[in-house]
Amino acid sequence: MSISRRDFVKTSVMGSVAAHTVAKTVAAESNGQGNSAKAESAKRPIIICAHNGYSYAESAYAFLKSGGDTLEAGVRVVRGPEDDANDDSVGLGGLPNEEGVVELDSCCMHGPTRRAGSVGGVRNIKNVSMVAKAVMEHTGHVMLVGEGAERFAVAMGFPRENLLTDRSRKIWMLWKQFNSDRDWWGPGIADPHWQPPVDSKPQAELWRDRIEHLQQRAAELGIEAEFQLSAVRRVLFPPTGTIHCSVLNEKGEMSGITTTSGLAFKLPGRCGDSPIIGAGCYTDQDVGSAGATGSGEENIKVAGAHTIVENMRHGMSPQEAGLDALKRIVRNYNGDMNKLRYMDMTYYVLRKDGAYAGVSLWEGYSPGHPHTFVVHDGKLRSEVTTPLLKGSSQEWPPFPPIPEDLKKDSEYLK
Repeated sequence: MSISRRDFVKTSVMGSVAAHTVAKTVAAESNGQGNSAKAESAKRPIIICAHNGYSYAESAYAFLKSGGDTLEAGVRVVRGPEDDANDDSVGLGGLPNEEGVVELDSCCMHGPTRRAGSVGGVRNIKNVSMVAKAVMEHTGHVMLVGEGAERFAVAMGFPRENLLTDRSRKIWMLWKQFNSDRDWWGPGIADPHWQPPVDSKPQAELWRDRIEHLQQRAAELGIEAEFQLSAVRRVLFPPTGTIHCSVLNEKGEMSGITTTSGLAFKLPGRCGDSPIIGAGCYTDQDVGSAGATGSGEENIKVAGAHTIVENMRHGMSPQEAGLDALKRIVRNYNGDMNKLRYMDMTYYVLRKDGAYAGVSLWEGYSPGHPHTFVVHDGKLRSEVTTPLLKGSSQEWPPFPPIPEDLKKDSEYLK
């Protein structure tokens, strides 16, 4: 996320506008617009995943095309970001919780055998996607969490290692020293008494001073010069990070897998939707597969992935099924844009016949930066998601609006 993401529909827009926007989206859908038309040209095999899986989809597709198992193909996609120390959203180098400890979550479902595995709040183990798969294959359980999950992983041969890289540790120190008053302690948005921050503009000089001060401190902490502004962005706007992958082979076998480091600087022990079967990932061999990235708490409340698959079971297209799940999130807040603007969600939907869709609550992170997802059906590409609402989401925790004259100056913070 970046400061420029704050280009957003005006805060005075209320639920009636949201309802109008939803109605327009539904109308466009019924007229055949959007990526729901993919059903007509569905192909198998096919892989769909979040944007951070792009670099790993080619080799996974080659494995799948050669007869490889669908879940193993999915693991080959999501392991890429888990192994990448420079990807601070998943696995090694993930941004830690508020105490400076990296905690990882993952779940998977194997369509051909109708099995599932999940782990949550795992420390010191890098490839939790593989641990979730091991829970599925080597236990009579579905979910292991915390210390027990870590001990199981070690028993299965996964090495313990320090997941907090030098860079992520320094970003945490920067946040701890200068921004820890803006954390995940409540009340949250769902609290009936929660109120959005006062819409008062700070002086542009104050924002510049804050950014420059954080950049100076980043330099003092030893963060590389070329990465200092990115570190400042992560402190000002703590990111979320997840990758989902759904896979379908030529025989119609399906699998899905999701893995994450969760929210940056979260409360210790927090699990989002990624390890929750039916929320962050759900696969039904008879119907399809779906997964999610975004606001985990909101997705848990609508059981997003399961809802989407059930929608397809009852005849909805992948796009219709995903948009319906997003509408349930909007419904939970009665269309209140003062709250909805602080959350976002992207769903990745794959039907058994190869039809697929990527849908999102908002158009993107900022104007000109839409949500995208990755598709490989013999041709590797990125596609833009179909949004439910017009405009961009806004960062959480909430900050006062940034003055117009500073937005342009802050483009480098993307």
